[in-house]
Amino acid sequence: MKQSIFKSLADLRFAIGILLLIACSSVIGTIIEQDQSLETYKLNYPLTNRIFGFLSWDIILKFGFDHIYKTWWFISFIILFGISLLTCTLIQQVPSLKIARRCQFFRTSNQFQKLKLFRQFENSNLTKFFFKLKKNKYSIFQQKNILYCYKGIIGKIAPIVVHFSMILILIGSVIGSLGGFKAQEIIPKTETFHIQNILSAGQLTKIPKISTRVNDFWITYTKRKAINQFYSDISILDNTGNEIKRKTIYVNSPANFNGIKYYQTDWNLIGLRIKNNNSVVLQYPFISLLNQREKIWISWISMNQNFSDGFTILINNLQGYCSVYNKFGLFLGNLELNETFEKDFAFSILDIISSTGLQVKMDPGIPLIYTGFGFLMLSTLISYFTYSQIWVVQDQKKVFIGGNTTRAILDFELEFFELSK
Repeated sequence: MKQSIFKSLADLRFAIGILLLIACSSVIGTIIEQDQSLETYKLNYPLTNRIFGFLSWDIILKFGFDHIYKTWWFISFIILFGISLLTCTLIQQVPSLKIARRCQFFRTSNQFQKLKLFRQFENSNLTKFFFKLKKNKYSIFQQKNILYCYKGIIGKIAPIVVHFSMILILIGSVIGSLGGFKAQEIIPKTETFHIQNILSAGQLTKIPKISTRVNDFWITYTKRKAINQFYSDISILDNTGNEIKRKTIYVNSPANFNGIKYYQTDWNLIGLRIKNNNSVVLQYPFISLLNQREKIWISWISMNQNFSDGFTILINNLQGYCSVYNKFGLFLGNLELNETFEKDFAFSILDIISSTGLQVKMDPGIPLIYTGFGFLMLSTLISYFTYSQIWVVQDQKKVFIGGNTTRAILDFELEFFELSK
């Protein structure tokens, strides 16, 4: 009964069936947005207008289609597929490799009839043929007038390496799904933050208690005033506030600390510091305006306590200058940092307060996944080694020579006829 169960698990049809289930689940996870808020699913998948006549937000939440890659049934598919690969390796691939290493002598001429390549000679010199085989790097085994030769045994290892690499990738995926997390933080420069705004996390995830400080944030622009790159200088702090690591990150160049990665994703302007004619430093908030082409922020600087009179500040960059309008919307001019504005109400801009958008991720399964893909590429190279076999039997004055190969049949045929000329 145990043998029957193991053979079923190692069966190719079973593995393909599980792989199709994983593929179909991944397609669903690609089509349906993952790890979104309940309002998003209610808006896009309403009960009154079901997609395909049945798909609505309640079905999505019931079966876990909003977080497919973390559901128990998807992880079960992956575990089953991994068990199938492991069983196939132990029951089929490893014994096949052991058999390939054994000496498989042919003792009668009838056995040659089953081979793809077969030749018969009269009064041939086996010594010369022996040295030809040795020159072509064949491993040769002899029993009196019988020869068995093979080469490319490393090619038989390729399926085992493939299975091993896929098992590593699957284990890494499961570990990443259960123990990883993703968070998004919007932090003003010079501020310190903890990981709090968690977007997604696995069932076994432990959020690290780590402090991070945003030392500075800046943007570089092209000659045409378009954004070229934006940077965040961050420091990782210990429990006492001492700096452990510091790095300037930008898009596609994250910081890495103990498996936690900090990615530069977004930015924002949150406020404006000004100094009035009485040398009083004031801070005003920015409000973001929706615009399809670019980001625009606006603020109101009051000239009196009831905010009835003042100036409108408009800014769309972090280059250090902004536009000033009166309360009727009349353009009064541009103003740069530390430049004094002296119309009706004198003030100067001390600082434009910006914030950086950081995505914080941890995926403990990544090392295993990368290792698995490394072995997968290695197995591709190994598979190019052809496993070839040649048998020789000398029966009185007749010599029978036959050969077989796993792939590259044309090349082997040319080699075989060259050897047996």
